[in-house]
Amino acid sequence: MFDVLKKTWAQRKLSDSQYAHLFDEHPDELVSFDCETTSLNVKEAEILSIGAVKIRDNKVLTSDAFYVVVKPEGIMQASNVKVHGLRPKDVSGGVPVQDAVRQLLDYIGGRPLVGYYLEYDMALVNKFLKPMMGIKLPNRAIEVSGIYYDQELKNNPDGHVDLRMATIIEKLKFPDLPRHDALNDAINVALMYLALMARSKR
Repeated sequence: MFDVLKKTWAQRKLSDSQYAHLFDEHPDELVSFDCETTSLNVKEAEILSIGAVKIRDNKVLTSDAFYVVVKPEGIMQASNVKVHGLRPKDVSGGVPVQDAVRQLLDYIGGRPLVGYYLEYDMALVNKFLKPMMGIKLPNRAIEVSGIYYDQELKNNPDGHVDLRMATIIEKLKFPDLPRHDALNDAINVALMYLALMARSKR
């Protein structure tokens, strides 16, 4: 009941009717998404790139993936280049963050979002979305690290659960794409989600 009221309130607060489709249900599809940023501090971080990929019928639809490079408003630090491989000249041709957010909204619609520490990525998008449209992302959120944690704890109640992405991928036994790339990370998370769902049915 609370979720219904929350959704209704968000619909009323939406300032751009063009994005009313964010509240449309998509029962057969999910979207895995990831942001690469300049900082882990939401308040000061800028988005450098966004990657997303749809999941349907137990398949990752890489042929219908989404990726955008964002031009930051501030100056990039050398440490950012080491982590993401995105150089100042790479992002200088990127789109403004408001345009990137609108493109992401067009791609995800009302589909549930899947992510690894998804709360951070959603908070980054919401930081720009709220001033633009008066709302935060209304999409249902699915956290893969939480699913993995619950499964591991069920199998070994007294054990330590390592939630690092590399560890989870190794445990689930699928190829690890090069990380700190928004689209690769989104694909990794989508594969992680499908592997976890398959494991839960055993």
